[in-house]
Amino acid sequence: MNVLDMTDRVALVTGAGQGVGRQVALHIAAHGGAVVVNDYHLDRAESVAAEITGQGGRAVGLRCDVTDLDAVTAMVAQGAERLGPIDVLVNNAGNAGPAENALDRTPPFWETGPKDWEPWIATNFYGVLHSCRAVLPGMVERGYGRVVSVISDAGRTGEPHLAVYGGAKAGAAGFSRGLAKAVGRHGITVNCVALSTINTPGVASVIADPEVARKALRSYVVRRFGEPTDAANAVLFLASDAASWVTGQTYPVNGGYAITP
Repeated sequence: MNVLDMTDRVALVTGAGQGVGRQVALHIAAHGGAVVVNDYHLDRAESVAAEITGQGGRAVGLRCDVTDLDAVTAMVAQGAERLGPIDVLVNNAGNAGPAENALDRTPPFWETGPKDWEPWIATNFYGVLHSCRAVLPGMVERGYGRVVSVISDAGRTGEPHLAVYGGAKAGAAGFSRGLAKAVGRHGITVNCVALSTINTPGVASVIADPEVARKALRSYVVRRFGEPTDAANAVLFLASDAASWVTGQTYPVNGGYAITP
């Protein structure tokens, strides 16, 4: 028996046009699941969906801004029409969404204001709320569901230049714990995966500098940065029936960057 088998499951992966989200979509498809590949950029979403269908899987690429509840609701309906009702939600959309802000270019908090904070909070916190709100009624009705939110160690342990981002990720984790208690009786589990530095386009400009990378790696017990596959392995586990008795938890996937009880 393959406990990671996702056959007959339909997953929605947000922000899946590249990086971790792309690999999560590929992992789920490789284990038999159909995937609604979401991204703010339609070409990215369709490219990943084409990878999956080219390997014999089922997928559709759909554009949606997760900070817009109406748009998310419409996307969920469209995905269900194309592939079937959503069984698995992976909240992966992050960073500052489509905004130009980047994790390596955030000024000190005291030099910022609400306009600077909004993209981080809207994507990393409200995006999770919107997606959950859109899929949960169907999950409750069917008595089955898996929700996995990709958060950050910045939300678990704190990072000096990522206070707002970390706060939004911590908010998503706290929301997930409360939601887990609310929906567990309906056969739905809700968990988080907390990541440290993963080798994706979002951090490429940071770790491309050998000296910066060398200094950063001092903080990692496993002396390498993570790869999208490392994250996708954990997400797949929590999205599968292998984790049917795991809920309300945050799983660190961080190479030992932060070791806490």
